[in-house]
Amino acid sequence: MAINPTNPIIIQGDGKVLLETRHPQFDRARDFLSRFAEIESSPELLHTYRITALSLWNAASAGMSRDEIVNTLRGLSKFDIPSQVLSTIDDTIQRYGLVQLRPHPTEPKRLIRVHFDTLFVQKMVLQTQTGKEMVRPDGKRDHVIDAGQRGIFKQRLLQERWPVADVAGFNEGDALPFRLRETMVGNGKPFQIREYQQLAVDRWFMEGKPAGGHGVVVLPCGAGKTIVSMVAMQRVGEHTLILCNNQTAVNQWVRELLDKTTLTEEQVGIYTGTEKRIAPVTVATYQVLTYRRSKDKDYEHLHLFRDHNWGLLIYDEVHLLPAPVFGATAELQGCRRLGVTATLIREDGREGDVFSLVGPKRFDLPWQVLEKQGFVAEAECYEVRVPLMPRDRERYERADENEKFRLASENPVKLDVVQALVDRHPDEPTLIIGTYLQQLKRLSKELDAPLITGETPHRERDRLFLKFRRGEIRRLVVSKVANFAIDLPDASVAIQVSGSFGSRQEEAQRLGRILRPKEHRAHFFSVVTSDSKEQEFAMKRQLFLTEQGYRYTIEEHRPAAK
Repeated sequence: MAINPTNPIIIQGDGKVLLETRHPQFDRARDFLSRFAEIESSPELLHTYRITALSLWNAASAGMSRDEIVNTLRGLSKFDIPSQVLSTIDDTIQRYGLVQLRPHPTEPKRLIRVHFDTLFVQKMVLQTQTGKEMVRPDGKRDHVIDAGQRGIFKQRLLQERWPVADVAGFNEGDALPFRLRETMVGNGKPFQIREYQQLAVDRWFMEGKPAGGHGVVVLPCGAGKTIVSMVAMQRVGEHTLILCNNQTAVNQWVRELLDKTTLTEEQVGIYTGTEKRIAPVTVATYQVLTYRRSKDKDYEHLHLFRDHNWGLLIYDEVHLLPAPVFGATAELQGCRRLGVTATLIREDGREGDVFSLVGPKRFDLPWQVLEKQGFVAEAECYEVRVPLMPRDRERYERADENEKFRLASENPVKLDVVQALVDRHPDEPTLIIGTYLQQLKRLSKELDAPLITGETPHRERDRLFLKFRRGEIRRLVVSKVANFAIDLPDASVAIQVSGSFGSRQEEAQRLGRILRPKEHRAHFFSVVTSDSKEQEFAMKRQLFLTEQGYRYTIEEHRPAAK
């Protein structure tokens, strides 16, 4: 039955939602859909979303109701919601919380009570493989699992479409009273927590209720995820283990903690490949925790999780959490957990494990909301399409699929384009970011700009980043090491010359390098070979940023005849 043909969306029977991009209600509809559906494609005129079980469960955990979803969808849809989609929404979203983990009344350290919403739910769950293997009776009516199975129980039951609400509470870690400073040590300027940062912590902590204290906060790069983490640390007031992606991130965390809190150098330890000192607040890398001498050996440093009475675990860039750390996290469900990230997208598809083991998404703020409020820089995105020259096109057509992507990524014409883009912004701090080392070395030479790769010693990286921050260097050529945790607040232009296939999170992180607030607009250029595998993957890479409200202006580069 037609409702309002002038509305912006069409809902299909398979759960796909089509959204008209040029409709006056586009922004409102996009922001609404992003709360409970995942974007799949973003051509110019019509964006496609899909309603998934995990997206609905994350919405439910954040307090979004079935009626809010259905009623708002009806208000935005051209036609009525197909009955099968309504059934899917009803069946899926109401499953969240039908199974709960609660504290055991007499043996909370050894056992956890499993609560079922109804006898029917109890019967269905006990018939699953997970239920048969882990759940056992506790008296006439109650059921329990071993406390050590808390994580794996949630992880496996989610795979059987029973998302568990964990309200079993947490053990107390060693106390660590400290406070956030009113003025920063580094520059003496006032330090003030932004309203949305405080709100993110409030939604994560939930006033200390058993349902709170675990979960993920999603904020764009430059919006202060580290500040959110420090506010959470102060709220919990217990020993904290912070895990991050690389040595540069460790150094930045330590600088921020000493600059913005009353923690002393003795209270902040580093656990990396070069230094291993455990303190009340310890900052470690994922790499050191997942180190082992060979594939048949044990992970040598995962004991860091267990050998100390941590009260809080913080996972920086939680979307990069390695598989062995998932395993250790499954064992430490009695510890409060906070994940922070710019995007929950995982290229390995393990978003469900983050949901189960770290916690549900508690807070997510659209990037362009913060842009409008002035908390992240205004950014213009461009896709600059360049052709393959005739000889390279012939080689491309003869290559296999993987080789085609690399040939397109390393297209020599891109060198001239990068030079032209640099000349377009001669006085602005510029990052040239890519994947392939030979391409980057050539760019570094032709642009007379320093090159930073994974082989660059950390001390040299930090020296070059410092010179860039001070304005002593205006251009840096960087490899994938620049995707994460580089604090370059004045960078205002990023030129991406090659990437990792269709990695949406990489695209988001690279734009994030230039989103620190500044007086003028930031510019993000993605240089792509036209009519190639790279162009196909570029469309996939741009999906997440499209959902956040960014649009790519297409520019065609035509080489001068030689």
